[in-house]
Amino acid sequence: MIAKNTNEIEISPLLEAIFQKYGYDFRQYSEAHIRRRIMNRMLLSGMKNIPEIQFRVLHDELFASQLLLDLSITVTEMFRDPDFYRALREKVIPLLKTYSFIKIWHAGCSTGEEVYSMAIVLEEEGLYERVTIYATDFNQQALNRAKEGVYSNEAIKEYTANYQMSGAKESFSDYYTSSYNMVIMKQSLKKNIVWGNHNLVTDSVFAEVNMILCRNVLIYFNRELQNKVHKLFFDSLVNGGILCLGAKESLRFSNFSDSYTEIEKKQRVFKKKYETIH
Repeated sequence: MIAKNTNEIEISPLLEAIFQKYGYDFRQYSEAHIRRRIMNRMLLSGMKNIPEIQFRVLHDELFASQLLLDLSITVTEMFRDPDFYRALREKVIPLLKTYSFIKIWHAGCSTGEEVYSMAIVLEEEGLYERVTIYATDFNQQALNRAKEGVYSNEAIKEYTANYQMSGAKESFSDYYTSSYNMVIMKQSLKKNIVWGNHNLVTDSVFAEVNMILCRNVLIYFNRELQNKVHKLFFDSLVNGGILCLGAKESLRFSNFSDSYTEIEKKQRVFKKKYETIH
């Protein structure tokens, strides 16, 4: 048995306290991710140890909300991994065009950049009018930012470059208006997006969908939790539905590796096999 250091031992009751008090379950997240975020908060707050953090979490809701933000995953950008969006246009859009109405679930949408990217692709491919995008996250502050669709001018420069590499068909500036040093995404992109609070760890299926995007989220979960979320995705997808994972993620070691066929290997895009009704 490998002995754990004091911090590792103390993190477990802290995560249990967060779950019991606030209902957010980080107990099956990657240990390295959780430890890194907690130690960073300890340093920023000038605290001496993890039990001190636990006391503050239980007795200071403002501090607890800050720690919840630390632990949630908000790394995102528009047209992140442009090659993924190229693969989407070439290999997934033709499949989506066979549906008369399309429901897409963007799970773990953070502050919304990738949701708007998807909306732009669908608009350019002539599909947006028959799509509903369900964009969910458990981080309400991130969701509020996503709904507003307001981003910095500085970020837009990088997003424009991503867009151009993703198989762009228009000018990126067509999709937003500038206001001072910020940009606001066009209202027409928002009309078919339904924003909702949903926790992949604790919540259940809420809709039957044709496609799920959950990119670069599962890498922060341990194997057991990954399998739990994969079951949630499998149960949510129609037969022949599309699952899009991040480039660092895989179905290979999950309980559902035989339940999908691979559409695009490098970009981790899969199609749910048709289930036989007995």
